This record gives sequence, C-alpha cells and structure tokens, in this order.
Amino acid sequence: MTRPTLFLLVLALAATTGARAADLSQRGQLLDRVVAIVNDNVVTTSELNDQIEMISERLKEQRTALPPADVLRKQVLDRLIVQEVQLQRASRVGIKVSDEQLNAAMSDIAQRNKITLADLPRALAQQGVDYAGYRENMRKEIALSGLRQRDVLAKINVTPRELDQFIERLKKMPSETAEYNVSHILIAVPQDASQAQVDEFAKRAQDIYERARGTEDFGRLAVAYSNSQTALEGGSLGWRKGPELPTFFAEEIVKLKPGQISPPMRTPSGFHLIKLNEQRSTAGSPLVEQTHARHILIKPNELQDDATVKQKLTAIRERILKGEEFAAFASSMSEDPGSSVNGGDLGWNGPGTFVPEFDATMNALKDNEMSEPIRTQFGWHLIQVLGRRSFDTTEESMRQRAFQQLRESKADEETELWLRRLRDEAFVDTSI
Repeated sequence: MTRPTLFLLVLALAATTGARAADLSQRGQLLDRVVAIVNDNVVTTSELNDQIEMISERLKEQRTALPPADVLRKQVLDRLIVQEVQLQRASRVGIKVSDEQLNAAMSDIAQRNKITLADLPRALAQQGVDYAGYRENMRKEIALSGLRQRDVLAKINVTPRELDQFIERLKKMPSETAEYNVSHILIAVPQDASQAQVDEFAKRAQDIYERARGTEDFGRLAVAYSNSQTALEGGSLGWRKGPELPTFFAEEIVKLKPGQISPPMRTPSGFHLIKLNEQRSTAGSPLVEQTHARHILIKPNELQDDATVKQKLTAIRERILKGEEFAAFASSMSEDPGSSVNGGDLGWNGPGTFVPEFDATMNALKDNEMSEPIRTQFGWHLIQVLGRRSFDTTEESMRQRAFQQLRESKADEETELWLRRLRDEAFVDTSI
C-alpha cells in the first residue's frame, strides 16, 4: 500500500474543450478526427491538441524552452498512445475506480490545498480547468496507478543477498539525510536491437550529452528526445532522497555538482543522461513515531460491489467486537498476501508508509481500537491499532528502510521496461 502519485491543482491535467468545439462547429470546420488507432480504440485530434496546449502552458510556466511543434506533437502523441494501452490493459484485468474511491482522492487534493471538496470546482475553474474533465483524468490516473501496482510493484522481489549488498552500497551512496532535484533523459533501446542499432542509439545519446553540456537547455532536449515518461515535464524527477533514486542514478549523483550532467549510462532500458539541478540536507532527529497495526483487506470485484464488501466487513467487525479473533478473520479472508499469513499484522511503521486514507484512519485510532470499514485504492479495510512507540531509526529499522529503498530504486527502471513491452505488444497505427 504505497503512497500514490499526488495531483496538485497546479499540475491539473487538460480538461474538456466544449467552448472551442462549439466554435469550430459553428464555423463548419471538421470537429474531430482520428490520429492514431491503438488496438481496439483511437486517439483523436481534440485529445492530442488539448494535451499539447496543456503541456505547452506548463513548460512555459517552468520556463522550459519548447521544442519544434512537430517534435512536441510526436512526444505528446506517444504519451497518449502509451496511456491508452495502459487503460485498455487496466480494463481487461478488471481494474475499476468507483465514485467513492474517486471522491476520496478528490477530497485528499482539496485538503492538501487547504480548501473543502465543495470549493474544489471553483478553485479549478479559477485556473481554467473544467471540473468534470479533471475528475475523469483523475479516474484514469488512479486506474493507471493501480495497474502499475499490480503489474510492476507487486512483482519486484528483493532477496536477502541483494539486501545485504545494498546495505553495503548505502555507505558509498548519497546520504539518507540529503535530497536531490534531478532531471533525466532516456534514449530507449529495444530489447531485440542489433549491435548496429545499439551503436546508433549510443551515438544519439552522446550527441545529446554534448549539446546539453554546451548551450542547449536540458529540459528542452528532454521534451524533444527523451523516451522516459517524464519527457514532457522536461525530464524532471523532482526531489528524491538519495536512497530512493534508482541505483545507477545514485552512483552517478555523488560525482556531480549542481548544474552538472552525467555522461550517457547504459542499462537494460537504454542510455540515460542525468542532470543534478539542486541538492539540500534534510537531517533531523532519528526518533520517529511508529504505529503497530493490523488490517483485513477485501477487494470489490464483479461478484461483490463496494456496498457488499463494506457490509461484509461491518459484519466481521461486529463479530470481532463480540469476542472472535481478528487474526483468524485476517488469515482466512484478507486479500493482502503480505499480511494475511501473519493474521493481518503490518508490523511497526512510521508516518507516510501507507496511502493517505489508511494513514489518517489509523492515526485517529486509540490503542486496541478498531476502525469502521474504510475505502482506499486497494479495496476495503478494517484496521486495528495494537500500539505506538517512539523509535530510534538509526539501528533496528535500518534493514527495513533499506528493503523499502531498494524496492523503490528498482521501480523506476522496471516501470520503463514494462511500458516499453506494453507499447511493443500493442497494435498502433499513426499513418491515418
């Protein structure tokens, strides 16, 4: 139950364009047409233009120079195609985002912007964003996050040997008390590429590196040439703690000063260029407040909807309150494979370990108190707090933190490879 991507108002996705469509219709112009066929669905001109307009505005706000119009169009179309492939897969595997789950995410956005959910449509309108379009894009993003959790994150394994080796490497890697603002360019290499093709991609990466070291803007080069999912953000990965960076990033970051760019690095997904924009220290007290909790997770599906699952957990809660064992229900019914084998026990965890809805409910409980059923992106939960403590994170929790950091460091690279496979396996026609 890792924290999902946060969608701040200033990064709102493109909304509907009814006014512009009406204007085109009145002038008798072609309202829309297909620019790409993706398996059994399409990408339309209006979708493409909306995204180009939104991304152009955002890059201007970030003071990132725009690439030529045809280059930007290709990059945006590629992103829409990859998004459509993911959405189709999410639908095939049964990932659905209920209105209740969507409303919870919208409430979290409103809270983070210090407004009420009722005020959110007005706040979005002030930024020129249509509320209905924003909700629909949010629904898509939650579905894609769930798909990534299912297809990528859930399959990342960390062996004891890897963990031991990683802990040793931590001593040579960026400090846990430092954060790095990093940008990135990926020149993707197909898995079946010939040596001649690999050499050509390497030459392209070296050429971009020389241009970036010269007078050209790194962000503009990322928008124009990067195959990473961060390309249209100017390659920005934002602020990351040292151990949260992909391993091959971290080993280069320690060699760079702010403003410097790494030479091209080869990994299974392709050639990477890294720019260190800024660096800052986050050193603080090693004492953190930890909570020991357990939970029961049941997921809605085609046979049982949200209301049915919530009712089932309510009945289980009543039975537990009357004396039946929480652990017995968790072991036999919970759909969280990581904790069900331990009677739902999640162990000791610090702030921010779980998704916001889960964290907020858990933090409001007293010791040995049990929650009502709550909904997160993973399904419905019963949560019980077993205890709390102030813990010195410098010792016993080191392996636990190292495990999480190693898993996160693998996630970016595995996600890029996964997206490349989905794209390669899809039928795509842009010659329309």
